[in-house]
Amino acid sequence: SLLSTTGFTPHPLCPLSKPPCLTRSFNALEIAEVELQDKLVTQQPQEDTPSRYVKFAKDNPVANNLIIATAKTAAADLMAQTVFGGKSLMNFDIQRSFLFCVFGGIYLGAFQYAYQVNVFKRLFDVDKFTKQSWGKKLRDIPGLKALGAQTILDLTVLTLVYLPAFYIFKAIVFSRSTDPLFWIKSGIASYTTNFAKDEADLLKVWFPADLICFSVPLYLR
Repeated sequence: SLLSTTGFTPHPLCPLSKPPCLTRSFNALEIAEVELQDKLVTQQPQEDTPSRYVKFAKDNPVANNLIIATAKTAAADLMAQTVFGGKSLMNFDIQRSFLFCVFGGIYLGAFQYAYQVNVFKRLFDVDKFTKQSWGKKLRDIPGLKALGAQTILDLTVLTLVYLPAFYIFKAIVFSRSTDPLFWIKSGIASYTTNFAKDEADLLKVWFPADLICFSVPLYLR
């Protein structure tokens, strides 16, 4: 028999004893099986751990929006002064930049968050739509209708509220008058004078931008 030719004699107390060559083979198979199991475990999809920023944005959506709006306005004024105005950083108007940061924080940060998130959440089912994948969004007809409605409402607010507020604030910053009535008259005059060009630019930029803005998760809105 095979056992007799290999000179292997089973231990009387262990009928399942195997010859040394078979033992080594079985050990190798066990090791290979363990290694395969380890590989399968490591290859299983792991849950994505949100970054620190994403966690902060989800936990503090209002603060996140204020930070983004204020930083965005500061960057815009920095570009306006240095790139378009030709000023060096040594001649940078810090007071003007600070005032624009205040405007960005109050209007773009607080006011826009109030209506784009809090009000729109009451008017539309934004949570369901924004949490879907892009493929599902494109097939969600009620969600797409709500997206269009939000975009139209936002463009209306930008036209009738944002632009007049911006020009009035601009009059506060650049005019040397301390008369609030003058600020309002000057701001409204600039608003009506520039309305056609401003409205065309507003539609070019914010119509496509709003479609994206109102599609992403609420904490990024």
